[in-house]
Amino acid sequence: MNKKIELAVFDMAGTTVNEDNIVYKTVQQVINDEGYDVSLDDVLEYGAGKEKHQAIQDILTSVTSCEDVKSTAKRAFSNFKPILKKRYAALEVVAFERVEELFDVLKNNGINVVLNTGYDSKTANQLITKLGWKKGEHFDALLTADDVTNGRPHKEMICKAMQMFGITDASKVLKAGDSAIDIEEGKNADCGITVGVLTGAQNREQLENAKPDFIVNELIELINIIFY
Repeated sequence: MNKKIELAVFDMAGTTVNEDNIVYKTVQQVINDEGYDVSLDDVLEYGAGKEKHQAIQDILTSVTSCEDVKSTAKRAFSNFKPILKKRYAALEVVAFERVEELFDVLKNNGINVVLNTGYDSKTANQLITKLGWKKGEHFDALLTADDVTNGRPHKEMICKAMQMFGITDASKVLKAGDSAIDIEEGKNADCGITVGVLTGAQNREQLENAKPDFIVNELIELINIIFY
């Protein structure tokens, strides 16, 4: 086994869960409802993987000429949750192909599977319910933006996951995600392996900027990276 991985931490939307970028499309809408014209590409570049209030602030700062970012972001974010709730109610959510198979292989080899996300707990649990995933069966723990003081790319979520499973050596941890911020999070936590996956928010060039150890087309490819 490569680097003797004991814990695998996976981002949710765009990495393990295919929800058609509905969250980022909603972020785009609430910002543009404030009178701007940001594109989905702008949202994905500056907001991917972040806690969503922070994402809105960063997009406003990077893409618009907004003069009062704080109050505009606060207003947009207050609209974000009710709109997202309605969209989620009607949304069909599925896992990316062979993700559940990957989780089975990892768990059967004694590797703990943790989901982490920039979503709040309520949104993340809605996704998990729609997928029919169960803690202890499909995954071992879920960490959301509500569980930490410092969101990604800070290492706090990964450190918390390590504490949960008594892991003190970060080189035994793998972090995978579809945005550069996932990779930065993994590097900030000194993870043994960082992986970008091309199923979600960002393209190969954007992921390469964060210098992951690997970039894969699908998560199932991790089997060849972890085990050989």
